[in-house]
Amino acid sequence: MSDRLVEFQREVRAFTEVRDWQQFHTPKNLAMALAGEVGELLAEFQWLTPDESVRVMSDPDAGARVAAEIGDVVIYLTRLADVLGVDLVEVARAKLADSDKRYPVEGSRGSAQKAPASVRGEVV
Repeated sequence: MSDRLVEFQREVRAFTEVRDWQQFHTPKNLAMALAGEVGELLAEFQWLTPDESVRVMSDPDAGARVAAEIGDVVIYLTRLADVLGVDLVEVARAKLADSDKRYPVEGSRGSAQKAPASVRGEVV
């Protein structure tokens, strides 16, 4: 994991420990909290047009709300990974490598279609 991410994970862990919140930070609770924060992030985009969503950060108030929700998502995801012993960078790189195989450039460029079930590893 990158040094910055490791250091941030330590900061989040220390924040939790000094408040004695580890007892509440079960994987289930953290996953639920993460889902809630993602929902709050989604709410910031809910009624925006596609063009408005692209420009959301140029609005000081909306941009600040979006940034704060992204921060919450990162904190909960980082804490969940820490509790589960998951290296965020390692699993993200593995997922990216898997996606690279499932979505080769020549068949995916400019397309939003999902890979066929056989490529995704699903039983057809």
